[in-house]
Amino acid sequence: MKDCRADIAYHLLLGLLYPLALLPLSVLYVLADCLYVLIYHVVRYRRRLVEANLAACFPDKTAAERKAVCRQFYRNFADYIVETVKLLHISDEEVERRFTWSGLEHITRPLDESRSITAYFAHCGNWEWAPSVTLHCRREKEQGDLFCQIYRPLRSKAFDRLMLRVRSRFGSISIPKNSALRKFVEMRRQGIASVTGFMSDQKPSHGDAGHLVTFLGRPTLAITGTETVARRLGMAVVYWHITKPSRGHYHIDVVPMADNAAEMPEHALTELYYRLLEKNIVENPPIWLWSHNRWKHKIPDDTAKH
Repeated sequence: MKDCRADIAYHLLLGLLYPLALLPLSVLYVLADCLYVLIYHVVRYRRRLVEANLAACFPDKTAAERKAVCRQFYRNFADYIVETVKLLHISDEEVERRFTWSGLEHITRPLDESRSITAYFAHCGNWEWAPSVTLHCRREKEQGDLFCQIYRPLRSKAFDRLMLRVRSRFGSISIPKNSALRKFVEMRRQGIASVTGFMSDQKPSHGDAGHLVTFLGRPTLAITGTETVARRLGMAVVYWHITKPSRGHYHIDVVPMADNAAEMPEHALTELYYRLLEKNIVENPPIWLWSHNRWKHKIPDDTAKH
C-alpha cells in the first residue's frame, strides 16, 4: 500500500514539475525571482540559521556585508531550484554551454590507466548539474567506465525517485551511501574504472565519529567515509572547484589532490578537502548552502581533545 501511495505521489510530482521544465530558463528565472521573494521575505526559510552561520563564519564582515551575502544566497538557492527542475527537460547542448569544465586531464589520465577516481565536491553552485561531466568525458560507452555519485536516500520515496531520475539525466548512476564500499569492491573485481562524486561537506552521519578540522574559523566534524573508501581502494583523488561566472552559468576546475590515496597519511585528504572547500567559499560566499545546519551537533569532548 505504501509503495502504491509513493508511486501516485511520484507521478503527481512529475505531472506538476515536468510542464515547468518545458519552459525556457529565461522564463524560469522570472519564477525564481518570485520564489526568492517568497522564501526570503515571506516564508523566511531558515533565515535565522543562515544569518547565524554567516555571523559565526564571517565575524570580520559588517552586518551590511553579511546581509548582502544572505540575500544573494537566497537568490542562488531559488536559481538552484528552478535549474534542478529544468533537468527534467534540457538538451545536452544547452548544459554543455552553461556548465563548463577545465582540468579534465586529471580525470581522463587515471581512467586511461584503468584507475578509479574519487571526486570531492560540495553544495556549491548547482551541484545537480555536476553529473554533466559525462558530456565532456565521453568514454563510458566505449571503454566501460562508470560515472557515479554517492547519495543519501530521502525519506520520501516519491521525492527520492524524482531526484534519482534527475541525477541520472546524464548517464551517471547513484549509489546509496551505505553500500558504496561494497559496490566499489565489486566494480574493481569486474575491472570497471569509475569517477565518483562525493558530497562531503555535510555533518557526519550516525556511526561516523568524524575527524575534527577547523573550517571557516570553526571547529567542525568532517566526514571521513570518503577518504576511507579512496584510501582502501587506492583511488586517484580530485576536488571539483565550482564557480558561478553569471546567472545560469557554472564552471568546475578539476584540482588534483592525490594520485594514489593509499599513499596519503590518515586524515590528510579530509583536511586538504576542507582547505580547498574553504577557499572555494571565501572566494564567493553566497555560492555555498548556508541553510544546511552544518554545526548542529556539539562536538564530543573526546573528539575535541583528539
